Amino acid sequence: MSSISGLGVAGLKQQVGLAVLAKSLDVVQANGQQLIQMMQQSVQPNVGGNLDIKV
Repeated sequence: MSSISGLGVAGLKQQVGLAVLAKSLDVVQANGQQLIQMMQQSVQPNVGGNLDIKV
């Protein structure tokens, strides 16, 4: 009977591990989206477009 409950615990541990992994994946994706938005907002298209040289 203990081997059956041991299998149940192992299955539960696997389910919890997968749930934690899925949550961490969601967090990483959200952080990636925020990083992309910050990078897009920091772009200044007019800076560096012209080079004035006088000799």
